[in-house]
Amino acid sequence: MRGPHNILRLIRTGATFERTGAMGAVLDAMEAPPRLRAAARIMGWPFRWLGYKGDPNLPPITRAITALGPAYIKFGQILSTRADVVGPEMADQLRMLQDRLPPFPTDVAMEIVEGDLGRPVDEMFVEFSDPVAAASIAQVHRARLRDSGQEVAVKVVRPGIGAAFRRDIDAFHFAARLIEFLSPSTRRLRPRDVVSHFESVVTGEQDMRLESASASEFAENTKDDDGFRVPRPHWSVSSRRVMTADWAEGLPMGDPAELAAAGHDVSQIATRVIQLFLQHALRDGFFHADMHHGNLKVASNGDIIAYDFGIMGEIDEYTRRVYAEILFGFIQRDYRRVARVHFEAGYVPRDRDEAAFARALRAVGEPIFGADASRISMANLLAYLFEVTERFGMRTQTQLILLQRTMVVVEGVARSVDPQLNIWDAAKPVVSDYIRSNIGPQALARDLAKTAQTVGRFGPLLPQMVEQALWDRAHPEEAQLKLVVPKPMVPSWLIAAAFAGIGLAIGLALS
Repeated sequence: MRGPHNILRLIRTGATFERTGAMGAVLDAMEAPPRLRAAARIMGWPFRWLGYKGDPNLPPITRAITALGPAYIKFGQILSTRADVVGPEMADQLRMLQDRLPPFPTDVAMEIVEGDLGRPVDEMFVEFSDPVAAASIAQVHRARLRDSGQEVAVKVVRPGIGAAFRRDIDAFHFAARLIEFLSPSTRRLRPRDVVSHFESVVTGEQDMRLESASASEFAENTKDDDGFRVPRPHWSVSSRRVMTADWAEGLPMGDPAELAAAGHDVSQIATRVIQLFLQHALRDGFFHADMHHGNLKVASNGDIIAYDFGIMGEIDEYTRRVYAEILFGFIQRDYRRVARVHFEAGYVPRDRDEAAFARALRAVGEPIFGADASRISMANLLAYLFEVTERFGMRTQTQLILLQRTMVVVEGVARSVDPQLNIWDAAKPVVSDYIRSNIGPQALARDLAKTAQTVGRFGPLLPQMVEQALWDRAHPEEAQLKLVVPKPMVPSWLIAAAFAGIGLAIGLALS
C-alpha cells in the first residue's frame, strides 16, 4: 500500500501544480536540471485534470499548496526558511504563504479539551469562545479560568491531523529519494534530511506538552530581558492535544502604520527584534525559530510579545561560538578570520585554499557593506555565502540552517517595521558582547573549569581507566582477550593532561 499511495499522491501533487500554473514557477525558482524537470512534467501534465483547482485569487504557488492541504501548507512554511534548497525567490514567495485554514467547530474543540483533561469545560473555564485563529495543526480559543478569572488562550490540535500528516510525510520521503536519484547534485542539499527535519517539527507541534515545555523554558530564559514577554503555560489545564497559556494583547508587528499611530518608536522596535533574536540564539542557544509577523505583537507599553512555540531552535555552545565568529568577522570585514573559522570548524574541506576562500568571502561582503543602510541585507549575504561555500565543497550544515534562515525571517520582520534599519549596526552590540565574554581568557578559564568538573565526575574510574589503557598498549596481542574495565573513550595522555590542567583551571576561574 505504501508505494502505490506515494505515487498516487505525487501524481495528484504534480497535477495540482500543473493546473494552478505553479509547476513552471517552482522548477524555474529551483533551477531544476533537465531530468528533474522531465519527471515533474510527466507526473503532472498528463494528469492535469486530477489536480485541485485551488483559489484562483491566490498566486500560483500558494494556490497549489493551500489546495493540497495542511501538510503541504506546513511544509511550504518550513521550506520558506530553506532558500539554500528552493532558491531565494521561491523562499520569498513561500514566506507569504498564510498558514490558515477554516476552523473546526467549537463543540468539537470542547470535546477534545474535555477528553484530554478529563473534566467538563464549564468546570475549568467561565468563558470559552469560538476560534480566534486557525492554522494547519491547531486553532486557538479565548477563554477565562474559573478558579482565578484570568484570561487565557486555549490551543487545540485539529482532530485527525496526525493521520493526515503521516500519509503526506510518507509521500515527501518518497519524493526526496526520487529527487536525489534523478539529480545527484541535489544530495549536497540533503533533501531527505529536510523532510526528516520537517517530520520531527510536525510531530513535535502535534504534542502540546512539548510546546508548553518550550514556552516554559523560553519564558524562564528571557524573564530578565527588558521589553520582551512570553505567555506562560498553565500546566493544570494543558495536555497532549491542549495547551493553555496567558492571554497577551498587542498590535500586529506587521502593521507599522498602526504601531506609529499608537505612539511606538518603530525604529527602536525593529532594532529590538534583531537584538532579541541574537541574544536568545547566542546567549541561550535556544531561540524562537518561527518569528514571522503573525507570531509577534507589540503591547501597549512597547513590549514585544512572542507567540507559538511549536518550532524552536537549539544550538550547542561550540556552534554558537562558530556562528558568532563568522558574523563578527563579516561585521569587522575581516574575511581572513571568517575563512579561518570555516576551516577550523571543518565546514570547508582542508584541501581547499584558505586564501582563495577569503577572497571569495570578500567578494560576498564588500558589495553589501558598500550599499546604503536600506540595502544592507543579511538575506543577500547568506544567499551569496551559499553560492561561495558550494564552490568550495562545503556541505549544508544542518545545525546552522535553522539559525541562519530564522535570521533572514527576523530581518524581514524588522525591515517591514523600519525599512531604513541598518542590520549590522543593530547586530553589532549583541555579537560584540558575546565575543568579548565567550572568546578570550575568561572564556578559556570557564572552559577549563567545566573540563575539570567533567573529569572530576569520572574521578573514581580514572585510575582504572589509565591503568587499563597502559596495559592495552603494553600487551596489544592480549588486549582483545581481556576486559577489565571499559576502554577509555579518550587516550591516556589526554586524561593525564586533563588532570594537569585542573589546577590551572581552578586558578584561572577564581582569579
